[in-house]
Amino acid sequence: MNVEDLEWFVALAESEHMTRAAERLHTTQPTLSRSLARLEQEIGAPLFDRVNRRLRLNPAGEVLLQHARRGLHELRVATEHIRALRDPEHGTVRLGFLHSVATWLAPELIRGFRARAPRVQFALTQAATYELETLVAGGMVDLAVTGPRPEGEALAWHPVHTEQLCLVVPRDHRLADRARAAVAEAADEPFIMLGPDFGLRRLTEELLARAGVDPAVAFESAEIATMESLAAAGLGVTVVPRPRPHRADPNAVYLPLVDDAAHRVLGLVWRADRAASPVVRRFKDFVMSQEWTAL
Repeated sequence: MNVEDLEWFVALAESEHMTRAAERLHTTQPTLSRSLARLEQEIGAPLFDRVNRRLRLNPAGEVLLQHARRGLHELRVATEHIRALRDPEHGTVRLGFLHSVATWLAPELIRGFRARAPRVQFALTQAATYELETLVAGGMVDLAVTGPRPEGEALAWHPVHTEQLCLVVPRDHRLADRARAAVAEAADEPFIMLGPDFGLRRLTEELLARAGVDPAVAFESAEIATMESLAAAGLGVTVVPRPRPHRADPNAVYLPLVDDAAHRVLGLVWRADRAASPVVRRFKDFVMSQEWTAL
C-alpha cells in the first residue's frame, strides 16, 4: 500500500472536501481523486459517502482512518528512531503540557535539555489533562507533563513537581487578611471551577469531599486565569495552584490551603507499552533525573 496514498487519504478524511484537501496537499484535485480511487481499489471497498458535495467517511473509511493514522505515526517514529541511531544529537520530541505550565515548567525543561542537546527539536502541544492522556495513548504525543496521575496501567507516570493549592478570594473578602486557610472555611461560598473533565477539577472536588464540603458551582471555565479573574471580581472563590511570581491577579488574594491534600503533583506521562526513540528516551531520562531543578 502506497504511503503517499494513505497520507492523502488522512488529509481528505480530515477536510471532507476534495478541493480543500488538494490545496492542503499542494496537488491537483484529479491527482487526489486518482489516489483515492487507487486506494479504494486496493482496499476493495468505497471509503467515503458523497453528501451535498462533501465527503463523509463510511464505516470502512473510519476503520482505515484509525489504522492509517497509527501506521503513519509508527512509520514516522521508526524513521526518527533510525536517524537518531545514526546521529543521536538529532531528532524530535513531541511534548505535550498543561496550559498552566506553559510559562514556566515546560520552557525550563526544554531550555535545560537543549543546553545539553542543542540540535534536538520539539513539537509542542498544549491541552488539558484528559486531552493529553488521549494524545499520549493514541501515539500523537511522545511525552506529556500533566497531573494528576493517570488512572490505569496503559500510561506510565513519573512525578516531576508538586504545587501548593491556594484558595483565591477578592481583596475585600472576609478571609483576605489571613495568611492561610482551610478549604472548609469557604463551604458556604459559590465556587468557580474548571470543567468536569479537567484534572484540577477532580483534585478540587476530592479536596472538598475530604473536608465535607458540597460546593455550589457558580461558574465553570476552561482557563485557570479566568477562574482567578472571576474570583477577584467577587463572583465566587476558587482553588488554583500557587501562581508563579508576577503571574497572580493583582485584585485577588491567594491563601495557601492547610489541608493535607492541598497540592497538585505534576508528572511526566508516556505509553507504558511503547519503546521510545533514543532522543525521546534521552529527554525523559533528563526530566526524571531532576537535573533541571537546578536551572
